[in-house]
Amino acid sequence: MKIITSIALLILAAGSLPAATQSLPEISGNYLEVRSCDVYTGPCFANGEMGLAGKEAVMVWAVRTGSWKGVALDGLNVIVVVKTDGTMGDLHYQPRSGPAVLITDARANAKQKLALADFARSKAGKLIKEVVDVRSSDMEVALGTCGKAGCASVKAGNLVEISTRCLGDKDHLCGNEDTFYPPLTEVQDAYPVFTEKAAFKGTGLNLTWEEIGKRSGFLAAFSK
Repeated sequence: MKIITSIALLILAAGSLPAATQSLPEISGNYLEVRSCDVYTGPCFANGEMGLAGKEAVMVWAVRTGSWKGVALDGLNVIVVVKTDGTMGDLHYQPRSGPAVLITDARANAKQKLALADFARSKAGKLIKEVVDVRSSDMEVALGTCGKAGCASVKAGNLVEISTRCLGDKDHLCGNEDTFYPPLTEVQDAYPVFTEKAAFKGTGLNLTWEEIGKRSGFLAAFSK
């Protein structure tokens, strides 16, 4: 695990990679998002958490195939961990932004790490107010590949650990549950999942957290 050089961080803060001279190649893969509040819930539970929870999120992009601004990223992963000052909800009606930590796949070379970070910043959009730290870490990422649609696991060194499963009948607490919040970024075929564990133990955000047993995740596909 290592911190990308301050030069790379300055490039990211300044707008990242220069624009490609030709149209961008397609990039696609799988996406996992975990929040610190229930996203599949009833209005009564959501109102009870509003302003108190949901200020943190972890967003994971697992690139299946494709390039970003001319840099091939097949099989690589990137993670954004963001903290805001309020409950993240529908960004159109309740815009929130805050500091973020970017974690790039240690298997990537220097150019790929810059491209991964730039891609993640582009997808996260206005959610990221500033990038306060950029890390590189060994990653184990499996999104919906264990034979069950809601099953996912992510481990990035000692920084991030996530495990999810399908929602079941026992996860309905009030009978009025629905997907109360949408995903924080543009994705396709998103569906909520149960988060068995989500933890961030890194630095840069002035806090660490661990959530266990919440209806707080999304699995989806992405392409751009």
